[in-house]
Amino acid sequence: MGITILDLTRVLDLYEVEDDKRKPLFGLARTARTRGWWDAYADSVPSDYATYIELEADASFIRSYDALAVNGLLQTADYAQEIIRAALMGLSPPGEVKRRVEVRLTRQKLFALEDGPLRLWAVIDESVLTRVVGSHVIMAAQCAALLAAAELPNVTIQVLPLASGAHPASAGPFSIMEFREPYDPDVVYVESMTSSLYVESDADIYRYTLAFDHLRASAMAPDESKSLIARVADRFSC
Repeated sequence: MGITILDLTRVLDLYEVEDDKRKPLFGLARTARTRGWWDAYADSVPSDYATYIELEADASFIRSYDALAVNGLLQTADYAQEIIRAALMGLSPPGEVKRRVEVRLTRQKLFALEDGPLRLWAVIDESVLTRVVGSHVIMAAQCAALLAAAELPNVTIQVLPLASGAHPASAGPFSIMEFREPYDPDVVYVESMTSSLYVESDADIYRYTLAFDHLRASAMAPDESKSLIARVADRFSC
């Protein structure tokens, strides 16, 4: 059954556990909860990815910077298939690619939860829109999906123009997750080709938060971003 963050906090207070020893325990408490829908894909989803999906399912607000591809929560099926197939480099059978696409699309149901849909604030590098993934048809459909998502009240999309130059997130993409439980500390997720990093230090989270604030300040306003995405979609449709 696991333990709630509130109950764990009470136990830690009782035993006067120091703050620097609490965060790993909070992480264990999250992963000890009941099984989720993603467990059905255990044979196709690496453990690091499963951990991220579980954290994402518990999140109430995600701020993300995406410099290489459209955020997975905003991808179409065709776009996701091309991205996943390229990442696996032909080392996995088509069936696994299909299951991973299913996982990615299932994650998007978080936007429609009745008891509090996920809020997403995504800053997307302009190069993501112009990099052709699959075909012009796939890119046109992906741009249309971004425009549709941007109309949701719980989704904000901004495009960081190439002309903005150097910025604090030049090291790469990241996501800042805030959780529904007030006792759950924020987590920053950073993904690499072979592993994932979960940043939980208050000082490091502050730096990522500050970096995201710089990014959204340098990015186009949401309405301007939608206009740019619409123009890119038109070019791909020609």
